[in-house]
Amino acid sequence: MNVHLWNLILGGLAALSCCLMLWQWLAARRFPLHQKASNGDLAPAVSILKSLKGCDDTTEASLQSWFAQEYSGRWEMLFAVADSDDPVCEMVRRLIARYPKVSARLVVCGYLRGANAKVAKLAQLQRLAAFELILISDADVRVRPDFVEHIVAPLRDEQTALVNCFYRLANPTTTAMQLEAVAINADFWSQVVQSTTLKPMDFALGAAILMRRRALEEIGGFASLADCLADDYQLGRRIAACGHRIALCTEVVDCWDTPKGWDQVWKHQLRWARTIRVSEPALYFFSILSNASLWPLIWLIAAVGNGNVMGGVLVSGFCFGLRVLLALDLQRRLTPDGKLVAPFWLVPAKDLAQAALWAGAFLGTNVEWRGRRMKVRRDGTLLAVD
Repeated sequence: MNVHLWNLILGGLAALSCCLMLWQWLAARRFPLHQKASNGDLAPAVSILKSLKGCDDTTEASLQSWFAQEYSGRWEMLFAVADSDDPVCEMVRRLIARYPKVSARLVVCGYLRGANAKVAKLAQLQRLAAFELILISDADVRVRPDFVEHIVAPLRDEQTALVNCFYRLANPTTTAMQLEAVAINADFWSQVVQSTTLKPMDFALGAAILMRRRALEEIGGFASLADCLADDYQLGRRIAACGHRIALCTEVVDCWDTPKGWDQVWKHQLRWARTIRVSEPALYFFSILSNASLWPLIWLIAAVGNGNVMGGVLVSGFCFGLRVLLALDLQRRLTPDGKLVAPFWLVPAKDLAQAALWAGAFLGTNVEWRGRRMKVRRDGTLLAVD
């Protein structure tokens, strides 16, 4: 291939990645993140369902934040475990005793039907839930006292059947977790907002999801998702396919985790990549074009190889600098106090790692999830391999 044409192609890819990055940043800047929505006298009854397994040093504080909700409407909490010997049971009982005014119940599920144990437990809780609105949330999610009041506000629109919100990694205590925080606290939420500029939201984000029971039952309830890896994605996809609207809440919740090393972060990110690849194969394939560190780096290497050292350094340096500045700004946007902003050098490091994860997503189907090795089928369902 002609050297000039090759340089033109690589330069075009670098320019395209920067344009996509700017579009993503502008879309995120326009989103009213953290803006409190007034719900007036809207205070519908809510059933909060939580599927639990095990606990760590952060679990009790996360669960307690739900007990401490200051919500004027009626609400209840149902917790599900598979085994009565699970150490999280004693933690839940302790919190129930500490908050006697909260209607809360611990349910031992026993036999679970489906490869996705979390969803299988939610399916059992669904039958016990007393109210029309159902809110599900992961065990590691920590919320503010007004969270429930805030997330019900979009339901003023009768066409809205599901409301979800953004989340941030709240305690990136290791360098590996700080790299992951760039992916979550800078890129993921802004990419979601970017996607809504093209089409209405047709998927859900799993940290905290509020839905109308009738919409959930219309798709077959949680039982219909019991073999899905991306249960949150499928939940939103199926509800949207029934003609219902999905809304994004402007509230942000915190996800807390124990310290992770490079191996754990890699496995988590690879599972995430393979989940997205199965859910949106074409979109994920072309997502590599938005990698605003990879393409300028490749173009720089080619430019240096062709003797255009000064031009390559100037243009690529500008792209790298812009990418870092915008990623840091997006992290500060998600976390106004700035405490969760990762070191600047982790931004291009995350992008290069993301390129490897992108390739890995297409080179295998196995994932490690909740201590089990699973195979992801083409339809997004799970098959245990050990």
